[in-house]
Amino acid sequence: MEIEIYADVICPWCYIGKRRLDEALARYEGEVTVRYRPFQLDPSPVPEPLPLVQALAGKFGGPERAQQMVTHVTQVAAADGLRLDYDRAVIANTFDAHRLVSYATDHGRAAEMVEALYQAHFNESVDVGSREALAAVAGGIGLDAVDVRRFLDSDERVTDIAAELAGARDLGITSVPTFVLAGKYAVSGAQEVQTLLAALSEVEQREAAAR
Repeated sequence: MEIEIYADVICPWCYIGKRRLDEALARYEGEVTVRYRPFQLDPSPVPEPLPLVQALAGKFGGPERAQQMVTHVTQVAAADGLRLDYDRAVIANTFDAHRLVSYATDHGRAAEMVEALYQAHFNESVDVGSREALAAVAGGIGLDAVDVRRFLDSDERVTDIAAELAGARDLGITSVPTFVLAGKYAVSGAQEVQTLLAALSEVEQREAAAR
């Protein structure tokens, strides 16, 4: 079964969703292939990497509301063993980060790359919109940082990623994470592990019955 994960590397619920899916797949006995698909929470240019909480306050009704949101998602993440350091995280445009995931996919390192990008954004105050920073993150998982920087400075995969982002919109995906199972069945949100396991089993049964 193929699982397509539509997500953004600055999305805390996507990080939580990935962790829960990883746990579900560790328990699932069927064979799966995971593909990471790009989605941008906000495609707007980011002139400078502002503190994330400051950016959220501007979007969601002020500092108090932003802090409530941050506190809630931080507590949820902690229950799944994840640390979200909003005091250090900075806002970024993630188009090049998605290009980097595509590059890592070609080198068999997609899952590691996605995890490293979440860690960089939420724990290490890395500007994941910076090509220099992205090359360093890639180097940290064993990819060639020089080649990654060359790739990012080129036009490679620009058209591809733009087309995939448009494709997500055409599919009606408006929030992430969204997991598409077997190319047909969508599961939206950072669902609990048991919910994901049940979805995997149901899709497996449906696909077997359709053969």
